Amino acid sequence: MAATDKQFAGAIPEIYDRLLVPLIFEPYARDLAERLTGFGPQEVLETAAGTGVLTRAMAARLPAHARLVATDLNPPMLDRAAARQAEDTRIVWKQADAMALPFTDREFDAVACQFGAMFFPDKVQGYREARRVLKPGGRFFFNVWDRISDNEFTEVVTDALAALFPDDPPRFMARIPHGYHDAERIRAELTAASFTDVIIETVTHVSRGSPHDTAAAFCQGTPLRSEIEAREPDGLDKATARATEALARRFGTGAMEGRIQALVITATA
Repeated sequence: MAATDKQFAGAIPEIYDRLLVPLIFEPYARDLAERLTGFGPQEVLETAAGTGVLTRAMAARLPAHARLVATDLNPPMLDRAAARQAEDTRIVWKQADAMALPFTDREFDAVACQFGAMFFPDKVQGYREARRVLKPGGRFFFNVWDRISDNEFTEVVTDALAALFPDDPPRFMARIPHGYHDAERIRAELTAASFTDVIIETVTHVSRGSPHDTAAAFCQGTPLRSEIEAREPDGLDKATARATEALARRFGTGAMEGRIQALVITATA
């Protein structure tokens, strides 16, 4: 994995939170929060919290006596999440690497990770760490994006950038966010990390947005931005315009709707 694939800093956190979160993340945050809180945990750890869309969804559903520790590898993302969250004494914010969690064994009832496992450099190690900090019978709730062909806006943007840079297409979205969708591989890696009762479901939603905001969300609010700028340092606006044009051709110039699809996984410690 390239170093830039994991860098969410600079202008990215604000654009990510303002444009990408409502575009594709919010419905899955609600889904995961409902699954987790239905389990009834008191001590919850969130890894790869990003700008806090799942944190907010869980906080709205957890009881008053619960504790929620929200972590992320990137401090700028976590700072944005903390700034967005209303003051809540149940929530602790902490920078942490999911590969080496700074918590004791068997500390949590549940671990949640929204669209973060795809970034784990060693999936089994990341799962082992989640397993280690869970109490016996605890649950690990997470989701990952399905293949890029099942996520229409993302595919159109990726294809548009491939046409713009045909000799070296920017492939971040296909390589990382949409590069970990083999359910049997996920099941095998969770089993290798000593999880049991692995349940994997395919969940589809409809994404809604305008061509320009959708293009800007992907081109400017993700590490795809770094790939574009590496190919053409002043090419970010041009890339965003090309992606906007491609989306408008496919979905129209007004309000758009497109399919988004993910795998939602529950595993027991």
